[in-house]
Amino acid sequence: MDDELPLRRDPALTRHGAASHLASESLDSYSQDELGVRIALLEAEIARVRAHRDRAAAHRAAAEAFFRPPTETTGS
Repeated sequence: MDDELPLRRDPALTRHGAASHLASESLDSYSQDELGVRIALLEAEIARVRAHRDRAAAHRAAAEAFFRPPTETTGS
């Protein structure tokens, strides 16, 4: 019966929660190598998010240009 209930996502892993969780995590137990790996992973994630943001902005600009009413031209 429990397997019929919808799965709930951990709030710490949703939207801003994941970033907040990472920002509040203690780094004391990490070695220098582990910190380097963590930095590389975070930088890769930042690049992925920026690329997605840029694609979304380009998509929106294209849609706005497509659906923009034609401008009136005056006869000169």
